[in-house]
Amino acid sequence: MITDTHTHLYSEQFNEDREAMIQRAKDAGVSRFFIPAIDSSCTKSMLDLEKENPNDVFLMMGLHPTSVKENYLEELAHVKNWIDKRNFYAIGEIGIDLFWDKSFLAQQQETFKTQIRWAKEKKLPIVIHCRNAFDEIFEILETEKSDDLRGVFHCFTGTLEQAKQAISYNMKLGIGGVATFKNGKIDTFLNEIGLQHIVLETDAPYLAPVPYRGKRNESSYITNVIDKLVDIYGVSFEEIAKITTQNSKDIFSI
Repeated sequence: MITDTHTHLYSEQFNEDREAMIQRAKDAGVSRFFIPAIDSSCTKSMLDLEKENPNDVFLMMGLHPTSVKENYLEELAHVKNWIDKRNFYAIGEIGIDLFWDKSFLAQQQETFKTQIRWAKEKKLPIVIHCRNAFDEIFEILETEKSDDLRGVFHCFTGTLEQAKQAISYNMKLGIGGVATFKNGKIDTFLNEIGLQHIVLETDAPYLAPVPYRGKRNESSYITNVIDKLVDIYGVSFEEIAKITTQNSKDIFSI
């Protein structure tokens, strides 16, 4: 059993072949798909996806940092309404992104803190998006850390020291296509991080692994990530699938 802990299966990039793409993933052994939210514009698509795949798809709810704009309070109210109304498996993806736009940093920080607190109230994990913002993310995690806070550092691209710091906050590291990139760097130290701290993800349709880099990513390509981890850790494909799926069960409680 393989678990893709982060895949945007509702993306418009899959509109022409979504059913076939999901079947390819299942044929490759992927039987659990965790679906992150972006903002209110994707909610209907996510719910439709769940309705069509009730046994395989597990939804998150949250406000992505790049969607924190002038209307962020309205978007946060949308998140709160949904997490009060029905069950989700995580609050995500949430965090801070300073790659595209730094003008809403204060609002991103407020939004991140608010959603962490909702996660604690609901006893849910968080799924963190971090881009050019490790210091800012860690500053907030330091103030919000607690025994009941857990989650995934999605698409981890930091240093060994940052990996250890993320783990210290009870976060698993989400490892995907970047591990296969020549300039990805994380492959140089991952073997110093125990497999008990790793979960697998694709972030499809983004960040396709080698040999598909630059093309549309899909969940079946997670097997290329596992192949890379076989080389890094020196254990079998089956062992990596087993351990990382168990790690996902520990995080998402399913």
